Amino acid sequence: MDFDLMIIGGGVIGMAIAQHYAPTRSVLLVEQYAQFGPETSARNSEVIHAGLYYPEGSLKESLCLRGKQALYDFCEQYDVPHKAIGKLIVSPVSEHPKLSALQRTADRLGIPLQPLNRQELLEREPLVRAEAALYSPTTGIIDSHQYLARLEQQASQHGALLMQQTRFVQASVLDNGWRVTLDTSDGLTHVRTAQLINAAGLSAQRIAHRMGHTEETPELYPCLGQYFAYQGKAPFRHLVYPLPEPNLAGLGIHATLDLAGGTRFGPDAHYLNHCQRDSRDYPYPVNERHRRAFAHAIQSYFPSLDSNRLQPDYSGLRPKLHPAHQTAEDFMFLPGPRNQPPSLHLLGIESPGLTASLAIAQHTRKILQRHFT
Repeated sequence: MDFDLMIIGGGVIGMAIAQHYAPTRSVLLVEQYAQFGPETSARNSEVIHAGLYYPEGSLKESLCLRGKQALYDFCEQYDVPHKAIGKLIVSPVSEHPKLSALQRTADRLGIPLQPLNRQELLEREPLVRAEAALYSPTTGIIDSHQYLARLEQQASQHGALLMQQTRFVQASVLDNGWRVTLDTSDGLTHVRTAQLINAAGLSAQRIAHRMGHTEETPELYPCLGQYFAYQGKAPFRHLVYPLPEPNLAGLGIHATLDLAGGTRFGPDAHYLNHCQRDSRDYPYPVNERHRRAFAHAIQSYFPSLDSNRLQPDYSGLRPKLHPAHQTAEDFMFLPGPRNQPPSLHLLGIESPGLTASLAIAQHTRKILQRHFT
């Protein structure tokens, strides 16, 4: 056997898995692009979430909570730029059912959350207009590019082989593992691995189908999120979020800060049609025509917004497992059949995937052990 474990996908999730297994296993990670993590991992809000938004008992909730502390610890240990700057969740009315629900969730999970009235909010953020808010001090920001680089460094130092420009073609069953065909820059090659983890993000469904998982694999619903940068001095000291959208379809067009002090707003949510899903134009440019919709949404809590300072920044795709206007689905960990060598497909790893990444890596080990032993 060439490797104990092969990982498909070199984004934050795949690299966190490689970093987790490399000290005790021989690991091969393959990434189809010329660099690691150019899709979802590089195109998000770079927020370390507190864990407030997810359904009780869901994997998103439990893995976000475990992953948040693990991520802060990793950042401290390996010098990844980050900062717990805190988040304000603002409401246009003083008593809103969603505020109450978030407070109950925080109390149940032991997440620090401070209610603020209008005056207390103004003292924290003079330019924000709302009747009430919740302050989450454990929400933070991270340099996701440096985080991915540190994961790559740790995985490599422990012996993992990390290959770029390498595309999964197919896998066939051996007596004690998998024979995997890869399309590399040098042509087709074959490797043998005892276990296989599919962490390919937007390509995960396609790979699951190629391995024969057609009926049990849920459909992918790619959802485009756009960001506009706000030129000039940052208007806020904290992240500022409106109340979450119905069914957790999104967290609304919120204000995030980066570690250099810049401000951006987003993301919005646009589900792609079938023609767009097959487009080779990704990453999609930000549509300038959406500036007005952004400005309208932002002015609900930042009325002094100067819309001329909004400039198109970047966009990203979220690998959702539910169509628009339906309740958000949980993360899905789909093991292969027990009569085959161990395999695991990670599907629908969207937000809070970055926050949960280290916990997700640990969770894959538990599933493989439980399902295949």
